[in-house]
Amino acid sequence: MFSVKYFSNPWRNVTSTFRKQVDHSGILSHFCAAAEESAKHPSKKHKETPNKQLKRERAPCQLMLKHFDRQYSCELGNLWTSAREVLLNPHSWQYGVMLNRFTAVSNVTQSLKSQGFFSILLQTEASSLLCDKPTESCLKQPRESGSVLSAECLSDDSNLQSDCESQCLQSEPSQSPLLQCYIHSHPLRFPSQAHRHGCLKQYYLLNAASLLPVLALQVKDGEKILDLCSAPGGKAIAIMQSCNPDLLCCNEPDPHRREWLAKTMESFLPPSLNSCVTVSAQDGRYFGQSEPSKYDKVLVDVPCSNDRSWLYSPGGLQRLRERAMLPALQTQLLKSALSAVRPGGTVVYSTCTLSRSENCAVVEAVLRSCPEAEPEDLWEELAVPFSEHFCFQCGQASPLQCGTMHPPDSRLGILVVPHPGKTWGPMFLSRIRRKV
Repeated sequence: MFSVKYFSNPWRNVTSTFRKQVDHSGILSHFCAAAEESAKHPSKKHKETPNKQLKRERAPCQLMLKHFDRQYSCELGNLWTSAREVLLNPHSWQYGVMLNRFTAVSNVTQSLKSQGFFSILLQTEASSLLCDKPTESCLKQPRESGSVLSAECLSDDSNLQSDCESQCLQSEPSQSPLLQCYIHSHPLRFPSQAHRHGCLKQYYLLNAASLLPVLALQVKDGEKILDLCSAPGGKAIAIMQSCNPDLLCCNEPDPHRREWLAKTMESFLPPSLNSCVTVSAQDGRYFGQSEPSKYDKVLVDVPCSNDRSWLYSPGGLQRLRERAMLPALQTQLLKSALSAVRPGGTVVYSTCTLSRSENCAVVEAVLRSCPEAEPEDLWEELAVPFSEHFCFQCGQASPLQCGTMHPPDSRLGILVVPHPGKTWGPMFLSRIRRKV
């Protein structure tokens, strides 16, 4: 069971308002409608899963869409046309599969390759997966009842499920970590994997662009790393696939999201890592005051107006009010991260929105008020190498496929823009170094 440290100054009502996930009350209504439709037509031969029914029935919030049209037509120019097409067509969205190095994954890689998935090699320290073979027998003891991951879809692939039951856990992390993610050129979704007692999940499904902030962090073995806004835990899992840190502190003040985070850790990390991976409950805005200059690297993946989910969320007017308040919170979190990192250390700021007021404008505001902060250009390091897989903003009138063009404002950060055929993102990231 991963330990949770409780501190004063919780966010209280702040995080309840600024949650990244879709409002569950809206989802519930869609499932009810699907159930009623099923009752009316019980003889239908074609059966859809709840996730497929949800995507088919969800309609965008027209008020939010109009707001996006006004804002992003101005900020993105002709790039908004293609991004809008992707956001309004969830069936076109692509999904990445991040492998878990702490358990055997050979059957997963074979299944992925047979379906046309291919690996985007995210690190080059090793040339092959090091954990295809287990090093010890499966855990016999069940975990505590409170640690079971709740409400996950069962896999549609019976072979993967049966293999998962017999998977064996590694007692220690590999000495040569390799962050591996598989993607498909088409919107083919790999099946979800259910939580099993005493057995780690083999992979994590995600928007592959969300791994870019972890790459930008350049984590190394033996470092102290802080994930300031950690829930639901995907980037923390990616960090643990990338290195063997001395400490990874995953912070989340909201109790419900923190429980989600802790269960994610239990589903992907072996018990042997409990001593170096902790879950804390501090108010992120004051974390830098309570633990100043303690960490080598800090990831601050802030609460934001997630364009993919907010476009389909109910209560558009309330969402727009919340959106206007977010930059102030994001600025406080980024300043706190700069206080928590040691001199010479780095902070990566990221969001999953196209909004300039939550992206470059926040970075600019922090740079003006923090003379010790120095931005680092990520264009050559990440945008150019990954342009084959992701589309980056090159300027209002530029094509999404980036080549030699180096945008003048990339020093403040880079932006992945959804595009037909490359539907990853939105994802904004900026790296800032604290001067010595």
